[in-house]
Amino acid sequence: MAVPISQMWTVATYVLRQRWSGRKRYPLVLMLEPLFRCNLACAGCGKIQYPAHILKKQLTPEECFRAVDECGTPMVSIPGGEPLLHPQIGEIVEGLVARKKYIYLCTNALLLKEKLHLFKPSKYLSFSVHMDGQRDHHDFSVCLEGGYDKAIEGIREAVSKGFRVTTNTTLFDGADPNSVRAFFDEMMQVGVESMMVAPGYTYEKAPDQKHFLGRARSRRLFRAILANRKKSWRFNASPMYMEFLMGKRDFSCTPWGMPTYNIFGWQKPCYLLQDGYADSFAELMEATEWAHYGTESGNPKCANCMVHSGYEASGVNFTFSSLKGLWATAKATMTLYPDHGALDLLSQPVKPVHAKNPLVNIDVPQTALEETHV
Repeated sequence: MAVPISQMWTVATYVLRQRWSGRKRYPLVLMLEPLFRCNLACAGCGKIQYPAHILKKQLTPEECFRAVDECGTPMVSIPGGEPLLHPQIGEIVEGLVARKKYIYLCTNALLLKEKLHLFKPSKYLSFSVHMDGQRDHHDFSVCLEGGYDKAIEGIREAVSKGFRVTTNTTLFDGADPNSVRAFFDEMMQVGVESMMVAPGYTYEKAPDQKHFLGRARSRRLFRAILANRKKSWRFNASPMYMEFLMGKRDFSCTPWGMPTYNIFGWQKPCYLLQDGYADSFAELMEATEWAHYGTESGNPKCANCMVHSGYEASGVNFTFSSLKGLWATAKATMTLYPDHGALDLLSQPVKPVHAKNPLVNIDVPQTALEETHV
């Protein structure tokens, strides 16, 4: 099973309560960023490009708890940066587990094995490991040779200790559908609970701006990857969101579905864009000009976005909006999406990525590595 029944029940009852109360805009997952510091310098990331004095900052456990209580979502994702670099990450997770929040602690897993002692296995905690494909492709994406093997070592250790482990995969132009499908097999064999996959977002600060996918190419790629799927694959995503990726559904963005809180405050409008900050969650919801965002708005920053932080909540909202939505989701949960046309796509040659990534083994700013072994 992709997620525990208790988690599915908690999320379903939460969403139904929001709808029964007539609330049109409600959060589903809080994106809690306790720091931007990282021990990698991925070419497609715009986080550690901040100046040194910003990379040194981090949220306190009390600030994290206050944001979680204020937002009220049943699930909390803890991205970064690399959260395992936070010297109080164990205390933060412990406090959220005590609040019975379902936590996805996002990590590149380079420090996972040595940091496991800070945590206790719980149905409320899952390590969401950033894995961008098979060994060569992953190492290319994260700009670190040996990154894949180190991450797999951390995953195996966490699974053996009884922790929930999921993966989070970001795909860019040049991704080979056959390789991605083989990667799914590898992750299932390693023992991860489920997998999440999405196209990369065009961060303005990302060093590599050449390999982000447009919408048409994203749908083509995900159709090839997700159609004719294997029964053994388990995904940690709304079935409706996955149909959206495959081009089978068209949803509007719900940026309020995954609000972000970080060292600057409540980020407007979402995890991917920075158009100012609010002092409170209520201000974020009330003062943000939501009509200025999403593909329908004409905002060029939103034109090619298909990322889960904008559309996962859209899929969940569709599921619970009507009996039609519930039925569509039930059918999607059971189907393997047979598609002869997608098989033809798998047989077509893929434009190769550069044979040598100039950013592999790039020097990570010293401030990004501070407190690695706290």
